Amino acid sequence: MTHATNEPARHLPGEAGVWVFILGDLLMFAALFITFAYYRSNDVASFIESQHALNQRCGALNTIFMLTSSWCVAIAVQVARVGKTRAARRWLVGGMACAVCFVVVKIFEYQEKIAAGITLTSNDFFMYYYMLTGLHLMHVLLGLGVLIFLWRSLYAPVSHTSVRTLESGACFWHMVDLLWIVLFALLYMLR
Repeated sequence: MTHATNEPARHLPGEAGVWVFILGDLLMFAALFITFAYYRSNDVASFIESQHALNQRCGALNTIFMLTSSWCVAIAVQVARVGKTRAARRWLVGGMACAVCFVVVKIFEYQEKIAAGITLTSNDFFMYYYMLTGLHLMHVLLGLGVLIFLWRSLYAPVSHTSVRTLESGACFWHMVDLLWIVLFALLYMLR
């Protein structure tokens, strides 16, 4: 026996194809994280010493930017679902602004390292640092493009399809945020 309620039907946000892409991306990053952990376990002292050269403030600031951006995007989805497209566009602008700030901080951090003579070839830790954060930065830039597309799409009347598209983009963006949280813990915090 089922009971009728006033609750809306639950659904998996976004399109199924986006979830396949997200799962594939997460598996790729998981393999990279495991590889990083393996090499770290073989040279813990060198990895910890190299971590001291990272700018903790930049890493923490970028964590705040990613979390705030995801929050803005989540609010944008919520308000779009009830037809408030103007508010959704404003929240997406907030998410995009945080994403741009993330990119600026990451570029500053890269410049700081390169000026100190720390490059991709300095040691294994920095090879992984540049590879992992560079790959993540490419995801941020791709995600920023997705957010711009979503923002532009909200100038049309909101439909079930446009909300699903917004949810798909938001799911991708939340994955990018999740990846940064793991990267921040692995590269900046793990001792």
